[in-house]
Amino acid sequence: MLEFAILGLLHQSPMHGYELRKQLAQVLGGLRSISYGSLYPALRRMQAAGLISTDEPPPRALLPADAPPLTGRRGKVVYTITAEGKERFHELVGETGPEAYDDGGFFGVRLAFFRHTARDVRLRILEGRRRTVERQREGLRTSLSRTRERLDRYTLELQRHGLESVDREVRWLSELIDSERAESSGDRPAVPGPEKRPDTD
Repeated sequence: MLEFAILGLLHQSPMHGYELRKQLAQVLGGLRSISYGSLYPALRRMQAAGLISTDEPPPRALLPADAPPLTGRRGKVVYTITAEGKERFHELVGETGPEAYDDGGFFGVRLAFFRHTARDVRLRILEGRRRTVERQREGLRTSLSRTRERLDRYTLELQRHGLESVDREVRWLSELIDSERAESSGDRPAVPGPEKRPDTD
């Protein structure tokens, strides 16, 4: 997931490590915290694999001409995706297996880069995610019906809240799927306009 997100962000533009970490936090939506201790080892591995390259400015270029030795700060390393990195990103974008839509946070990351994903792949991922969430919903309903009489009202409300959340995700996914299918067929979802009032003159 981290490799995919890094490649997706660098596919948009080169970034230095601090900016990349900020953008990753937005893409991951708070699902996990990315520390420099996990980011930089991943960047080193990806650079060793030829997926990204670095551009580090010469240290003296950042110093005034009259600066004394050793007072300058180290320049920011800029990371850029390579041709091999773009190829790897497009390979990952095309994957539609369970890892693309099951729980674990990868679905949200895939969704963040849907603009780089072919429509038929987007549909397969969305439909796979909906099936996964529908299975979760059925499991919650079964559990609730079996344990309803043994639960106190607070636990019962918690389970109902979870079921409502899953219901909302199923509806949201269905709307996304309908929109993708409408665009694929050349139709646009109807947008209701203002209601016309009858003439009274």
